[in-house]
Amino acid sequence: MTAVDAQPLRVLLTGGGTGGHVYPALAVASELRRLVPAVEFLYAGTREGLEARIVPASGLTFRSIRARGFIGKRPLDAARALLELARGYRTALALVRAFRPHVVLGTGGYVMVPVVLAAARCRVPVVLHEQNALPGVANRWLSRYAAAVAVPFEEARAAFPRAGRVVVTGNPTRPELLEAGTAAARRELGLDPDRPVVLITSGSRGARSINRAAVEWIAAGPVPAQVLLSTGHGYHAEVVRGLSAAGLDARALAERGVTVVPYIDRMDLALAAATLAVTRAGALTIAELTVRGVPAILVPSPNVTHDHQRRNAEVLQRAGAAVLLPDAELSGDRLGRLVSELLADGARLEAMARAARSLGRPDAGRRVARLLLEAAGGRDR
Repeated sequence: MTAVDAQPLRVLLTGGGTGGHVYPALAVASELRRLVPAVEFLYAGTREGLEARIVPASGLTFRSIRARGFIGKRPLDAARALLELARGYRTALALVRAFRPHVVLGTGGYVMVPVVLAAARCRVPVVLHEQNALPGVANRWLSRYAAAVAVPFEEARAAFPRAGRVVVTGNPTRPELLEAGTAAARRELGLDPDRPVVLITSGSRGARSINRAAVEWIAAGPVPAQVLLSTGHGYHAEVVRGLSAAGLDARALAERGVTVVPYIDRMDLALAAATLAVTRAGALTIAELTVRGVPAILVPSPNVTHDHQRRNAEVLQRAGAAVLLPDAELSGDRLGRLVSELLADGARLEAMARAARSLGRPDAGRRVARLLLEAAGGRDR
């Protein structure tokens, strides 16, 4: 019996700043619990990131580590960030020594740097998970300390020549994404179960360019489907004002089959209801679209590091699962013509859905969980 088998498996999770780093870690934690009931988790993240709120709400113990980004910063800001990382390293080292994890999972973000370095110093095996087709700086640099790196697509392999092992696992998603049927999801969302649905969303923060194009399209006249528009909390009032200025109050929108909300908590239902999605191309979004098999018009954000959303979108476009619409070319007229063209071609939509499903990996969480068990020496648990 190994040390891992003789006591509860202890797993240190780290990664943060965005939901795209946090939710995959939580999905893997859920899968590990199914595989190994006797498992203890500790999550190390930043106090400022989404993880500080999301992780405790999920029931996991959370500890904060000081870290901030330094790539692309002015010299003084970069120096301050490096000093912050050094302080974070001391905290992480104490954390690793106290918790004594059997394995560490890193899912991205600068907070990983001090935690992974501390784990390496204490000779704790590390597994990294990269969510994007174009890997981030932190994951690329830290891969030299990793027993294994999990990647979403074959295209990402080449970025990790120094990793112990690179495995294409896909991005972990919530199991409930596959539970709802289309008609039932539409009814639960208050939509007509027999009419197609265009889902327009850009996450909790929203995207002004997508919202403006949606308003222009909806205001131009009747739309060829029901529209579920999630504006993001920061843009909801602006969108409502724009539609109102076009003479579209709540009653007029309802008559056109348009629903406008600040945020969709039940994205599993929204994706199940959708005939077509219009969205950004973040890693978590891509994973959910492909697992569910939703055809998409992808508008990559031009404001992300290394333009990685464009690379994510290109993977789906090459497979025939999505249409890439550059943010600079987005307008209400262009969006409306593209949506109408796709909705009018049922055979193409079905082919896009099949292509999306071919890229989806609903078992990604379990694949990453098994990598962690192997790194921890627990293959036979």
